[in-house]
Amino acid sequence: SGKTSVAAKIVSSLNVPWTVLISLDNFYKPLNAEQRRTAFENNYDFDHPTALDLDLAYEAISSLKEGKKTTIPVYSFVEHNRIPNKNITIYGASIIVLEGIYTLYDKRLLDLMDLKIYVDADLDVCLARRLSRDIVYRGRDLEGCLEQWERFVKPNAERYLRPKMKEADAIVPSLTDNGVAVELIINHIKSRLQQKSEEHLKELIELGHSDLVNVSEHPSLHELVPTNQVNAIITMLLNKMTSRYDFVFYFDRIATILLTQVLSDIPVYEKCTIETPEGTTIPDALKCDFNQITAINLIESGDCFMHSLKKTIPNIVTGKLLVQSDSRTGEPQLHFKLLPPDITNYKMVLLTEAQMISGASMIMSTQVLLDHGVELENIKVVVFLATEISIRRILNAFDGKVDIYVGKIVTKNELNRCDWAKARFVGAKYFGW
Repeated sequence: SGKTSVAAKIVSSLNVPWTVLISLDNFYKPLNAEQRRTAFENNYDFDHPTALDLDLAYEAISSLKEGKKTTIPVYSFVEHNRIPNKNITIYGASIIVLEGIYTLYDKRLLDLMDLKIYVDADLDVCLARRLSRDIVYRGRDLEGCLEQWERFVKPNAERYLRPKMKEADAIVPSLTDNGVAVELIINHIKSRLQQKSEEHLKELIELGHSDLVNVSEHPSLHELVPTNQVNAIITMLLNKMTSRYDFVFYFDRIATILLTQVLSDIPVYEKCTIETPEGTTIPDALKCDFNQITAINLIESGDCFMHSLKKTIPNIVTGKLLVQSDSRTGEPQLHFKLLPPDITNYKMVLLTEAQMISGASMIMSTQVLLDHGVELENIKVVVFLATEISIRRILNAFDGKVDIYVGKIVTKNELNRCDWAKARFVGAKYFGW
């Protein structure tokens, strides 16, 4: 009927990053040997709703809407089966476009949709397009296609598809000149996206408000004790006369102190008995498994922690996340993700960033880890310089269950008179940009 063409036109016209087009064809059920033989003889009804695994489709779309990493199977129409060990992994979709003949059939899928579109076409037009598709792209023969059309496709379309037209919010004619209808749909989607962006930003602002008078009293917040050494290092880092060479040295120094405080809570691996070089036996000696720690650096300022991380834990496995604000909406968006494949096995996952001003990037990065199966209590936020508002937002966003380790907190009152705290100067000076 032209569903794929209309869906592709919508996706290309929106021009929004992380727009995902998913075909319901990927969710055809795998066939056993007998069913495959029937399929090759053109006697298997692929156009009946039961031919699709709608349970799996619902799970996948629901997972994507929740922002989780989702695996989509790949179906081969040449082999009449799913391709073994081949899947499509999707994460971080802003817009999900689901295309398929039974997209409007399952009520569970309907409940997930924000906009439902029915592409209407005369059955003769559908037959012509189907013949072209199946013969050219799916390796089918003309006689078999016509036989399936009369036995399965046309009766199922009249019985199951036509009645679902009433579920649609919009009906688009399957004609070459359907540009006006598609343009109206695109404008509607854009207005909905703008509304959601405004709601998201409002929620981020609200996260900065709480009943907690003194944020430093929160048990999940761990600020470095302002010793003479810590204060002196911070002074050197804030002094514009400090050379880049000295700046790198002092940042590595305070980052090491900060990481040392984080590692104070490393879980004990086991107790054992050891023997000293002098031959003395020490019972119940504690052992910690540093291989159970990984660090995810937020590009770009999180990379300032790399030297200190490698000195503190030489064999540490690291990953990277790049979260930036959309220039049009101001929303944080995930641009790049490189995580250890077995990240759920680590007992401590450090999220490092040199400066935290609004907290939006850190909130999204924390959510990315949660979506990939990391337990909330295993996530540790490690920041050199953080504003009070950013800390409040993180504590409120995750019910105070994320531990935050910070070198220096810039309070609300200080922020009003300290313009340097609003500029991301640490990464620029550390890397010499």
